[in-house]
Amino acid sequence: MGGRTASVSRDTLETQITVTVNIDGAGVSRLETGLPFLEHMLDQVARHGLIDLAVKAQGDLEIDAHHTVEDIGITLGKAVREAVGDRKGIRRYGHAYVPLDEALSRVVIDFSGRPGLEYHVDFVSDTVGDFDVGLFHEFFQGFVNHSLVSLHIDNLRGNNAHHQVETVFKAFGRALRMALESDPRMADVVPSTKGSL
Repeated sequence: MGGRTASVSRDTLETQITVTVNIDGAGVSRLETGLPFLEHMLDQVARHGLIDLAVKAQGDLEIDAHHTVEDIGITLGKAVREAVGDRKGIRRYGHAYVPLDEALSRVVIDFSGRPGLEYHVDFVSDTVGDFDVGLFHEFFQGFVNHSLVSLHIDNLRGNNAHHQVETVFKAFGRALRMALESDPRMADVVPSTKGSL
């Protein structure tokens, strides 16, 4: 299973976004969003997921970051779904625990073909710098809705919001990597007792 790639654009009155992914990549990212903290987190997904990720986004940041963050999640979800294709031969399930100093997060993902998000992150502060960390829920909801995955995100502990976010995104990348790996024992089989996802 090589060269699973996709490029998806989303153009609305609020945002213009293009996301390109290679889920069999080397962890290289090219990010232009106008949101440095989000770019830092997306880079973690690329590096820990070994996904090549390019995101170019222009949004109504003069209002706030909400539309841009959510729409990047939506577009990334569409790109991953397209790159994965019929899901034959993938492991389907992935999970990761990632610590960073005092913080610890767990992410579990299922490429089930059904969208579902369980998001349990109680940030110790509302912002990191000037970035509203509450927007990460919108990012993951957009991703889930358009990649058609079940995603469970739990921050188990942490007393630094930056560390909390970073453990979530690193664990997300590692869970993606596990779920999307080729399972040689499944070869060209869809990993479902139903025969389709």
